[in-house]
Amino acid sequence: MIFLKVLKMVFFLIFLGWLMIWILLPTKIYIDKWTPLLQMKLDSTSFEGQGINLLLLTFPMMFLAAFGCVYLHLQKKSEKLYTKSASKTGHLAFLRQPVLVMPTMGIVTLTELAFVAMFIALLIWSIANYIYVSYTGHLHMDKGVEVWQAKFRSVSLRLGYVGNICWAFLFFPVTRGSSVLPLVGLTSESSIKYHIWLGHLSNLLFLLHTIGFIIYWGITHQMSLMLEWSSTWVSNVAGEIAMVFAGAMWITSFRPIRTKMFEVFFYTHQLYVLFIIFYVLHVGAAYFCMIIPGIFLFVVDRHLRFLQSRQRVRLLAARLLPSGMIELNFAKSPEVKFSPTSIMIVNIPSISKLQWHPFTVTSSSSMEPDRLSIAIKCQGSWSRRLFQSLSSSSSSSPDHLQVSVEGPYGPASSQFLRHETLVMVSGGSGITPFISIIREILHQINQQQTDAAASSKLPHVLLICAFKTSADLAILDLLLPLSLDPSSHLPPRLHLRIEAYVTQDHHQQLDPAQKLIQTTWFKPNPLDSPITPTLGSNSWLWLGVTIASSFTMFLLLLGIVTRYYIYPIEHGEDGNYHFSYWTLWEMFLMCACVFLASSGVFLWHKKGAAVEGRQVKSVEVPTPTVSPGSWFSNVEDRGVESIPHQSLVEATNVHYGGRPDLKKLLSECKEPDTAVFVCGPREMRHEVAKICASGLGENLHFESISFNW
Repeated sequence: MIFLKVLKMVFFLIFLGWLMIWILLPTKIYIDKWTPLLQMKLDSTSFEGQGINLLLLTFPMMFLAAFGCVYLHLQKKSEKLYTKSASKTGHLAFLRQPVLVMPTMGIVTLTELAFVAMFIALLIWSIANYIYVSYTGHLHMDKGVEVWQAKFRSVSLRLGYVGNICWAFLFFPVTRGSSVLPLVGLTSESSIKYHIWLGHLSNLLFLLHTIGFIIYWGITHQMSLMLEWSSTWVSNVAGEIAMVFAGAMWITSFRPIRTKMFEVFFYTHQLYVLFIIFYVLHVGAAYFCMIIPGIFLFVVDRHLRFLQSRQRVRLLAARLLPSGMIELNFAKSPEVKFSPTSIMIVNIPSISKLQWHPFTVTSSSSMEPDRLSIAIKCQGSWSRRLFQSLSSSSSSSPDHLQVSVEGPYGPASSQFLRHETLVMVSGGSGITPFISIIREILHQINQQQTDAAASSKLPHVLLICAFKTSADLAILDLLLPLSLDPSSHLPPRLHLRIEAYVTQDHHQQLDPAQKLIQTTWFKPNPLDSPITPTLGSNSWLWLGVTIASSFTMFLLLLGIVTRYYIYPIEHGEDGNYHFSYWTLWEMFLMCACVFLASSGVFLWHKKGAAVEGRQVKSVEVPTPTVSPGSWFSNVEDRGVESIPHQSLVEATNVHYGGRPDLKKLLSECKEPDTAVFVCGPREMRHEVAKICASGLGENLHFESISFNW
């Protein structure tokens, strides 16, 4: 639609203008000429001292977030998700090609490298201009302080200013339900590395800022200022407390600690709430307005996730594979729509009341409108305890399991179907996001067989998967859903080839005792309900309403409190209103408005979801008695019980005792438009990225799927 293109162009211009404000912010012309004029126009009695930042730095991004939801709603209603776009793929694919593959930064594409360079340039530009303006007329001189000492203080102060720029972007990547990320084709999972980069950079700048001031106070004999909590200006104590919390989060976020002691990292990271409070108390209300958009949207998203997580969802069945893989099947509302490669965050109180874990969604919302499934690989203590509790070999297998979820979260559309060929490379449980892709393609083929008008060319699929042992081959069973009719045939238009590699076994090794698949069906509980959209079927539209109404309410209440409570005190006989109290008011009003608006919209939609939940019924389907993982070499196991699995076996080549030669396999892909997806260990992702970046073939378009935080 032309309207959508125009709307997206308007968004681009607004975002470009917002970036221009950040570029102009530290310049002499902005500070000396524009700021006095803007203060006269914008710093009214209702927004005293905050009007400029609210208009120039807060409002544009909140406008984008709210009306971006409207754009995504209209796009969802109008676009043909599976229309091929060869020109877009051919002309712009080079922007997504990896140019750097490093252990520290991971896989960096050309687009990412360009944006990183521009962001670093913005930081350098900002600190250079801040220092220049300070040295040429705005140098703060304490009594008895020499000029070089004042300049040293100025540099330390400006490092904190630049760290504030990082914070303006920090929370956008971790806002899972944000409308900002989908507008630029990103998801929270794919952009989590930006949060990591910004976190490291901002913590470094804040650490230098803190150390610089401690040195300054030491050389000017003002160490007593470290304990000052001023009522008229920034609180030094609040800044120091914030830095302690930041240091704890920063140290535990480094990869060696994050991967080996994830729970330490996770629980320490919850200190972000205290860090934000003391950080805002340190910088004040005016500077808080500079970074409000990211935090505001994060609070909206986090509260909606909290509301969703309070509901108990209905678990229909659990399927245990011999490889130690668990497939959980949930009841869901047909209104819950998600794209392949989505994730869902799960909590099972009987295993742990505090732990929430993200897992890949393996089902297709188009193929299975009433069911959602996730795959869990037994790798940690939490998943092992879950496997043991579900296994029939345990003392008592449960007939009901209480589960709460958040999500699902994923890309806005299935753009992978625009390619001619999909090459999907996986290692171990990294195959799980590709299961949903294959199921979605299977659904599209079935739909085209019944609807000639929907006919379009679908991609050929090459799945290259590496497993450690023969038992892991049973994971391939998940390529076909539990609800699939065992007497049906896979459509001939499904061009699927599977190259499976078993690295530790040199031949087929299956323990007969492990051949049975265990399926547990759970009894319904009246307190459970199917997974429903948090904000109803038109979730993007209602998210826009939530953002717009909460932000409007925030501005109104902030204006009222400032005009009729703070302003009379500020300009009364007693003088200044306490600097920290002003900031606390702003944080309180922001949270209160978000909680009221989001809770109201959520409860409105919960009524309809409750009626629908009572109508969901459990339907059991036949389950294979042996693992299809054993069928890849044992002819006697290939009975007539499951025709689809026979077709799957025929499409599969199993190789024992070695790893896949990825360079050779990828070089054999000659189709003009080949998308290469990879999900698995970091070494595998980096190897595939290097092959695609080496110029082996211009037809290879790289895409990495990583869920490693």
